[in-house]
Amino acid sequence: MILIEDFVQRAVALATFLYSLQSVAYIAAALLFILALAGLSRQKTAQRGNTMGIIGMAVALLATLIIVSFTAEVGGAIAVLLMLVALAIGAGIGIYKAKHVQMTAMPELVAMLHSFVGAAAVIVGFTSFLTTPGADTPENAFHMGEVGLAVFIGAVTLTGSIVAYLKLAGKMSGKPLTLPGRNAINLGIVIASLLLILWLIFTRGVVAGLFPLVLLTILALLLGAHLVLAIGGGDMPVVVSMLNSLSGWAAAMAGFTLGNDLLIITGALVGSSGAYLSYIMCQGMNRSFASVILGGFGDGATPKSGGGEAKDYGDYTTTSPEEVAEMLEAADSVVIAPGYGMAVAQAQFPVAELARKLIAKGKDVKFGIHPVAGRMPGHMNVLLAEAKVPYDNVFEMDEIDDDFDSVDVVLVIGANDTVNPAALTEPDSPIAGMPVMHVWEAEKVVVSKRSMGAGYAGVQNPLFFNDNTDMLLGDAKESVEAINAALQ
Repeated sequence: MILIEDFVQRAVALATFLYSLQSVAYIAAALLFILALAGLSRQKTAQRGNTMGIIGMAVALLATLIIVSFTAEVGGAIAVLLMLVALAIGAGIGIYKAKHVQMTAMPELVAMLHSFVGAAAVIVGFTSFLTTPGADTPENAFHMGEVGLAVFIGAVTLTGSIVAYLKLAGKMSGKPLTLPGRNAINLGIVIASLLLILWLIFTRGVVAGLFPLVLLTILALLLGAHLVLAIGGGDMPVVVSMLNSLSGWAAAMAGFTLGNDLLIITGALVGSSGAYLSYIMCQGMNRSFASVILGGFGDGATPKSGGGEAKDYGDYTTTSPEEVAEMLEAADSVVIAPGYGMAVAQAQFPVAELARKLIAKGKDVKFGIHPVAGRMPGHMNVLLAEAKVPYDNVFEMDEIDDDFDSVDVVLVIGANDTVNPAALTEPDSPIAGMPVMHVWEAEKVVVSKRSMGAGYAGVQNPLFFNDNTDMLLGDAKESVEAINAALQ
């Protein structure tokens, strides 16, 4: 009898220790995630922030494996083995994609990763429902509400992310799907979903509760797809950050469903930071979040020959790499304004080499980054970091906009909408009021662009026809490499 009591006491002590260890590990992981976000807010500390995030996730996974090995109902060894197999498969796919994905494909990869989070939230919601059915107690009723919200947010994230992936990868048209009464349709789906969640809360039994849960899932899947289908290609940077926020809230709801505090904290961090990033993106495009959700901007339509809008901006002048090299040799200050065209041409490496050569010649070289340059937040910053551009030479739009009137040469590499003066001078333009970089105020502007076509928002750019602008038409990578050769 004494031996049994001693064994029970030791088991209770061990369980208490393990749960205390898990709590400490989760707190440490949460702090590391917060420090990771703080580090990722600046280029100089981004690598350190990423490392902290990796360590935090490793701590969380290790703590979870230890707890599961002692508490799993089906046997600790089997549960840990299944988790390790899942981790190995996921890690293998992740490492392969990280090694092979092109930076130009990073936006669609991010969108696809968001869809996995949404799918996980839906699966967790259904699993939790099947293991804790009905509203026999107030606690179970509250839990059913958590399940409903987790499935709803997860399903919206899932299909919305898949549609975003298809648009960003060019497998679907970037034009917005403008169904008649689409806003009323979305509102009706949201109201119906809330009613289904209430139905689920007050339903007892698996069979009775399964119907409203399945119907809720179908409606949420349709809502997620329709929301992103109605958003034009020009709003894709906001869509990516919005889906990032949704994936965070989906993870947080999964945490509530599972009773996992760390998942709640992590999801809330991702959800809130993604929401704030969406706000910044909207400011960068002079768009309200509601107008993005309502859709329609940036339909990605093919512009008319000579310019997307029915306006005559006059003639444009072309230049050659050799002439651009001469301009840069004579200049004292140079600003490079990259855009998505640089990513498409994979020109970041010759652009970085050009910057290093000019700096070696004693030139003042800066990079100006618009907040929505590229197809996702920070896209240009990541490209420049990949090419080893010094962080001290990279400036955000707000930091550099006041300096353009004292710059000798601005070299625009594949940017269009973000340097379009029509945003300030043409009230009827679709991008009217959008903050843009005032590159036209420089003494000389050279635009490296594949053709004279309009930008991703389908709007022609009068900058190309200015007297102080020369067009360097052709592949951006080849053009910059030719400039580098001429500088030697």
